[in-house]
Amino acid sequence: MTSDQVLYILAMACYMAVILGLSVYVSKRANSSSSEYFIGGRKLGPWVAAMSAEASDMSGWLLMGLPGVAYWCGLSDAAWTAIGLAIGTYINFYAVSKRLRRYSSIAGNAITIPDFFSNRFKEKSPIILLISSFFILVFFSVYVGSCFVTAGKLFSTIFNADYHLMLIVGGAFVIAYTFLGGFLAESLSDFIQGLIMITAIVCVMIIGLASAGGIGNVLDNIKGIPGFLDFFGIASPTVESGVQKVVDGVPQFGSAGSYGFLTIISTLSWGLGYFGMPQVLLRFVAIRKVSELDRARKIATVWCVISLFAAVVIGLIGRALYPTALLTSSQAENVFIHLATTLFHPILAGLAMSGILAASMSSADSYLLIAASAVSKNIYQRTYKKDATDKQIMRVSRWTLLAIAVFGLVIAWDVNSIIFKVVSFAWAGFGATFGPLMLFSLFWKRVTREGAIAGMLGGGGMVFLWFFLLKPIGGVFGIYELLPAFISSCILIVAVSRATKEPEQAILDEFELARNPATVVE
Repeated sequence: MTSDQVLYILAMACYMAVILGLSVYVSKRANSSSSEYFIGGRKLGPWVAAMSAEASDMSGWLLMGLPGVAYWCGLSDAAWTAIGLAIGTYINFYAVSKRLRRYSSIAGNAITIPDFFSNRFKEKSPIILLISSFFILVFFSVYVGSCFVTAGKLFSTIFNADYHLMLIVGGAFVIAYTFLGGFLAESLSDFIQGLIMITAIVCVMIIGLASAGGIGNVLDNIKGIPGFLDFFGIASPTVESGVQKVVDGVPQFGSAGSYGFLTIISTLSWGLGYFGMPQVLLRFVAIRKVSELDRARKIATVWCVISLFAAVVIGLIGRALYPTALLTSSQAENVFIHLATTLFHPILAGLAMSGILAASMSSADSYLLIAASAVSKNIYQRTYKKDATDKQIMRVSRWTLLAIAVFGLVIAWDVNSIIFKVVSFAWAGFGATFGPLMLFSLFWKRVTREGAIAGMLGGGGMVFLWFFLLKPIGGVFGIYELLPAFISSCILIVAVSRATKEPEQAILDEFELARNPATVVE
């Protein structure tokens, strides 16, 4: 092991020790009840709520997936994705957060998203509960796999270690501190990790620009690549067997591809995913006061815009400085690591790469905890053992957590996995399954239980149908699966709700109470 690698380990070990220490510190409180374990007793402040929402949402794709897209095919795909996400973040906090915080308290004090949907429609048989829990298990298992891919790529790259061994090491660490501390430890550590992520990505961007001689030199070095800096075109690397061709030290590109209006709308639709993201929505449910969500919105939006901008710029800097260093789309996702290890002192590089570890962990712990709650609270307690104690619920959640983590490792086992693609599928799944229903549940009192069921099944099912059957056809079917699936879910919710009996008066009364800004729930 080289001296640089020793210093990487030292810096990252210090970070990991702080995170584990935090989990141990709050574990007693977190384990006092299922409410504390799953939503921190609804006591999150605005800074922790905002930063943990963004850190758990962005995951490793912010520091690896998004810069990798910019490095591989240029500005357009990465930039339009970032714009859609920034807009979605703001609208979600502005339109959804306050009403969900009020409504979740009114509707049976729901502490999970499936709980909220089931209580919202006053289910007697928990069909919505089971369907939503099923989709959470499916898509969060995929999400957990993407986080483990990030950890595996990080450790295997900087330590020249076996990718599969590094997967297991990273997975074991995430499981350990999620197992101990629950939602509160996860949220507090995500707050710290959010700070580390934004600090790391901004520092790498600034040092990268300085090393390249400024933004002008960066642009001069890449402007000759067809479509690379276009907002309405896309670069097309010339590849053989998946590896970009290099001639006389120059990476080869074909003619620029088109990036038309439909593609832009499709890419912007990433922002629609926020309305259905359980890891973000739960922060709205868990915040201390409704009034504090205004401040949380400002914090989250600023964090999001800065981080997304820096991630895209890092990809461009990497292509300008090291045009032949990363010659496959999978390797391109290591551009952040390459810049950090090349330009920084090893201690600083280790701290910067802790940002990647932070991104991966802050998401994986959220996904594991929410998926575990779906099984223990929504399936085990509501449908199998209604008199289950808090201790029994948390025991089931921990076994579920372990099982999902193992499944995530299986998904991540392929060394050629591309983080961006794995995340985009799971993002579409949640966005289409829960996003339309969340919006209609909060803002349309006429939506019925039957409409809700149809919307979830139609949205989630369309993601699979579009991704596996229609998208490979190409052409108009090549758009991001979230957009058609989201639209399909909306149509089904409205059509089926109109065709079925109006909700009972008790449901309508609760809707009006939640809609009233004067309703006090804290």
